[in-house]
Amino acid sequence: MDILMGLVVLVTLMWLFCYLIWWLVDQREKLHRFDQPVGRHFGGEQAPHDELEPIREFLREGLDSIHRKPKRERLQSMRDFIDNFSEGIEIDASITATSADGVPAEWVIAEGADPSRRMLYLHGGAFMIGSPRSHRVITEQFSRIIGGAVLAIDYRLMPENPRMAGVEDCRTAYRWILNNGPEGPSPANFVAVAGDSAGGNLSLSLSSWVRDQPLRKPDAVVAFSPATDSTLSSPALIQNVDTDPLLGPQFGYLGKVPKWLLFMTSWAASRLRPDNPAISPIHDHLRDLPPTLLQASECEMLYDDSRRYVNKAKAAGSPVELHTWKHMVHVWQIFHPQLTHAREAWDEIRHFFNELEGERSNAA
Repeated sequence: MDILMGLVVLVTLMWLFCYLIWWLVDQREKLHRFDQPVGRHFGGEQAPHDELEPIREFLREGLDSIHRKPKRERLQSMRDFIDNFSEGIEIDASITATSADGVPAEWVIAEGADPSRRMLYLHGGAFMIGSPRSHRVITEQFSRIIGGAVLAIDYRLMPENPRMAGVEDCRTAYRWILNNGPEGPSPANFVAVAGDSAGGNLSLSLSSWVRDQPLRKPDAVVAFSPATDSTLSSPALIQNVDTDPLLGPQFGYLGKVPKWLLFMTSWAASRLRPDNPAISPIHDHLRDLPPTLLQASECEMLYDDSRRYVNKAKAAGSPVELHTWKHMVHVWQIFHPQLTHAREAWDEIRHFFNELEGERSNAA
């Protein structure tokens, strides 16, 4: 009986300790003050069902097939599913394997691209899946839009590696791309960083880190539906479960778990406090950032991660903007060109970079 009581007391104390840490972090920065609407809205009020339904069905069938498999096979099945996203789609660009100072990568170069104009692309996939191969639709588009070479890296994934291993790979690749192009060592004339979802998290985290280093800052940063808050405190994580056909079936359980427990689980998984800016860029001060564009869907679980990040960055004086679409799936830009709103999103990205070029020309 004494042993049982001791265990009860120990568990209670651990629960109180975990809850207290979460409460202190939650009180330290009230992110809900950044929940007000912001940015430009696109796509209209009506959902393009004729275009979206085949995509939703594709996602439903793929995820259902994976969830029917034994648990030990699901991670590899999900990796195979994501890697085949570009299967059957013609990529009109050269693809060359390379190593960014030891980080496996590939150069994606559209015809006529200037090798001195470069972008580091960081793929999404919940830090556990995805690869340069899975995101070639996106990297090809970026190569065309910036008129340069895109370096997509195969950063180390969880759970085989700790969370910071992927972060370090991104930092290594950024340092490398500044002075190395597809034709060998040479300085970059223009350098950008982009990523989606987990890769958007890595892109924004990298942007803040570079700002504090004796390194050249990116000329631009683009993030699609980035995960910015690893404390998992965004309301949309719960409110948009039923309207997110990609993340909802996989992460809908988050709404049933107490926030303090999510906080501690995230801490255990990454081995870092979830509010550490290295893995949670919204918890950085967000001052003095480069021109940055975020795009997100208003019905996805990570919508508030984008909205809160942009509002906080703008309050800090950084040139950060948000574009939102009302009915889109998570990272819908990958469904180019078949999805009208994907084409629209890429048009806005092109406009974003064209405006930057105009500003660079005027400053020269």
